[in-house]
Amino acid sequence: MNILETENITKQYTHHRALDNVSIAVPKGAIFGLLGPNGAGKTTLIRIINQITAPDSGAITFDGRPLAANDIYKIGYLPEERGLYKKMNVGQQAIYLARLKGMSRHDATTELKRWFHKFNIQTWWNKKVEELSKGMAQKIQFLITILHRPPLLIFDEPFSGFDPINVNLLKEEILSLKAAGSAIIFSTHNMASVEELCDEISLIDHARVVLSGKLHEIRRQYGDNLVELTCRTHHDHPLALQIPNYTITGNEYIHGWQKALIRLQPGQTTNGLLQQLLPKTEIKEFRERIPSMNDIFLKVVQQTPTTNA
Repeated sequence: MNILETENITKQYTHHRALDNVSIAVPKGAIFGLLGPNGAGKTTLIRIINQITAPDSGAITFDGRPLAANDIYKIGYLPEERGLYKKMNVGQQAIYLARLKGMSRHDATTELKRWFHKFNIQTWWNKKVEELSKGMAQKIQFLITILHRPPLLIFDEPFSGFDPINVNLLKEEILSLKAAGSAIIFSTHNMASVEELCDEISLIDHARVVLSGKLHEIRRQYGDNLVELTCRTHHDHPLALQIPNYTITGNEYIHGWQKALIRLQPGQTTNGLLQQLLPKTEIKEFRERIPSMNDIFLKVVQQTPTTNA
């Protein structure tokens, strides 16, 4: 079942259509990648889901019913542009923002103390936000976003400004949130993080959804039917003679090993290829080459026609 669905969402600004019949479905307990180049419409869609602005047409369903005003308490949103009050103490500000999400002062304080201890940042409680580094302030805002344990979380470039250690820390927490049942909309330009975290994606370009589905299915869909192979061979008995019905490119010989790319033609399978190879050679490496999300992103965006009005 889906926690959130948008159906044919359209938003028009003066001389610019930000969204054009955009439909997405975010499953419960999944990490959903919302992708697209700058200006594609992602932020507009996120603002509509958070009821910061309204669509011109279309419908939004939350947990099986029309999105209502009080559903905002069931959504946690970490925007790309962070916003904390610099003159306030960290602890006081965190409690204040948690109470805006419907938590009592007691529950907010208890949960915050637990998280501060877990992240080993107890000494930050009485500091002013302006005393913190950018990364520290972003970590505080991340905690505030997840504190009330909403069923839907929206992270817009959550790793921006973090060092690798803190990126891994946040990734672990995001996966823990998913394991606990939260659905997560993850908007980023880092395709490596998409491959690592996301179950499904939608790619928006020029205000329209141009690609959507399960991540592993999309990557296979855009595969180029190439197999990377390293096997024992010899110049006098090359691979081409052993499997004459296959197209071989990229030959390289290294100390008795041949490294090659084999393109599968219609009707040819990896199993069939292995069946031919195993009696004839020793295989060191055999794997299907699947394109990265970065390659797919570039290919789809470059092929999308400009129809935005």
